[in-house]
Amino acid sequence: PPAPDSWAADPANKVAIWLIEMDAGAKWTLPVESGDLNRELFFFEGDLLEVQGSQIAFNHKLAVDPTIPVQLIAGSDPARILMLQAKPIAEPVVQYGPFVMNTKQEIYDAYADYRQDQFGGWPWNRYDPVHPRENGRFARYSDGREEKP
Repeated sequence: PPAPDSWAADPANKVAIWLIEMDAGAKWTLPVESGDLNRELFFFEGDLLEVQGSQIAFNHKLAVDPTIPVQLIAGSDPARILMLQAKPIAEPVVQYGPFVMNTKQEIYDAYADYRQDQFGGWPWNRYDPVHPRENGRFARYSDGREEKP
């Protein structure tokens, strides 16, 4: 769950992060939501995904209308899709380097904070904390579960 004081924690903002896993040839329809949402699909695993009759190639993203039922059909391989949705924050955005804030002043303040103590310091004993090469690629989820390709 998001931090309790964050914008994402308010149920009215309808933040959703879904990992959609489909068997080869599977059909599934995204549920309808209100029209004040942004909804995007990121097709990152599989050979082909059909969305509302259009074929989407692997490693592509697309915005979909949340007010209509959107049918997904996996190709000949299993498919994995990341869906991100939420109401737009509707605030100004200023980005510089790794920082994203609402105003230039907040960007300046963030850089000043970083220069002062690097946001609390670096907790590792070296500047390039990496996992051992023999671990290979993996993802660790918030529930502690690990997934390897």
